Amino acid sequence: MGESLEAEAMASSRLLEIPVSIAPTDAIRALREIGEARGWEMRRIQESRMVHRWAIIVPISRQARVIGLVVEDGESAGFSIRSWSYVPGSAGRLSTVSFEIPRQMEGEIWTSLLKQWAGSLPRCPWKWSFGERSMIGYFLPEFRRSRVLFRGEGVDTDDWNRSDSDE
Repeated sequence: MGESLEAEAMASSRLLEIPVSIAPTDAIRALREIGEARGWEMRRIQESRMVHRWAIIVPISRQARVIGLVVEDGESAGFSIRSWSYVPGSAGRLSTVSFEIPRQMEGEIWTSLLKQWAGSLPRCPWKWSFGERSMIGYFLPEFRRSRVLFRGEGVDTDDWNRSDSDE
């Protein structure tokens, strides 16, 4: 009986990790401002995460500092965002944002929140400049994967502008 309860609790949310071109602090700040406008009660979290860095041909494991927010009340209770940056090669940083999306937020609620979050960021989260891509590694799969994941969640990746945050 305990196993089925554990499976039910695990299935009550979905984890979505997206590589982004923004700093972790910008990602968290944007969601904090949205949450404050909606009256959410939130708490900050700080964790660490294992990431891998390539040095010549040998992967080196390191700890990355993770910052985030967890929503504690209302219809969005259990929703959280975590973000971290790391250096995958010899130079340049790659940031990742991880959303834990409760089952009750799936659908239009989640899509509109993600669009509002992306629109309130200081720059387009799925586009890197030529210089950034060249420094990190121009052909890394994360650049395309970012666009594909945003598009899969219902965000129009062909036309980004900050006016999306006014919805």
